Amino acid sequence: MRILFESKSHFNLANLFTMVNITCGLAATYLITQNNFFYAIILAWIGGAFDIFDGKIARKFKLSNEFGIQLDSFADFLSFVLVPVFLIFQAVYSHLQDAWFYLAAGVSVYYVISGLRRLIQFNIDAEAGEVGKFFVGVPTPLGAILLWLVYLGYIYGLLSGIVVIALMALIGWLLNSRLKVPHP
Repeated sequence: MRILFESKSHFNLANLFTMVNITCGLAATYLITQNNFFYAIILAWIGGAFDIFDGKIARKFKLSNEFGIQLDSFADFLSFVLVPVFLIFQAVYSHLQDAWFYLAAGVSVYYVISGLRRLIQFNIDAEAGEVGKFFVGVPTPLGAILLWLVYLGYIYGLLSGIVVIALMALIGWLLNSRLKVPHP
């Protein structure tokens, strides 16, 4: 059990929480392929909860290490970038026709690249000691929440597929904007 509380361990308690987040993201991806969007979203939110706790555990028990930092970014990329984009692509964009479908595909790729760029830049800034009271740009978990809200707007008939495309592009842009978002 000592391995759970060793900062050098790849399998310390904080990293195990991150691995549960990854597991939830992978399971959510599978459920999306089965058009089981409700349970996919539940798993994504459970993964998000584990993302909150992995950082708290790492700080409380001084378990942070370079492996954990990179693992957390991978988990964030899967759970907060790929899963929501894949959900929207499967649930919303697959119903679009012709040019709208290709535009949606392009915007989805743009969002994924924006999320990946944001996470890489965050890691670079964290290593340089530049993480402060504010995030610069919308953090990927907040971007995922915004995409979930867009998805709900579509499901409840408040937004069309075309508006979903525009909002995904906007949120993708916000990930790397100069907007300052308070760091909790």
